[in-house]
Amino acid sequence: MPEPSQESERGRALLPFGVAEVTGPSMIPTLRHGDQLIVHYGARLGVGDVVVLRHPFQQDLLVVKRAADRRDGGWWVLGDNAYAGGDSTDYGVVPDELVLGKVRFRYRPRPEGQRSPLALVRWALSAARPVFGERSASRRLRAR
Repeated sequence: MPEPSQESERGRALLPFGVAEVTGPSMIPTLRHGDQLIVHYGARLGVGDVVVLRHPFQQDLLVVKRAADRRDGGWWVLGDNAYAGGDSTDYGVVPDELVLGKVRFRYRPRPEGQRSPLALVRWALSAARPVFGERSASRRLRAR
């Protein structure tokens, strides 16, 4: 389950934006382990947005999921990787107060040992990207 760093929570009261780091495979291919995220706290959410939330059963744990559906009492959230688990199929609807913000941007650090000029150019062209909410965000969402 991706877990943003807890540091992003400390500065939340001062600024509407924070930084988080992804750990785990549940949002592959959209996000990978080690990706750095810019999170917009308190942003208006829509179906398909990638969001940061508190885990419903372990609220000191922050997770990153995709808002798949608006339901009574909160959001149904799913990981883009159907095989990773750790989403609403396990813990149900996430109450609104546990959904903290929307992911706006991701940055992929350069892999260790990447030295060839072609590899560096490919990394530079793909390392930083905005994260958009999409109505048909993943095969998993379209299949539901």
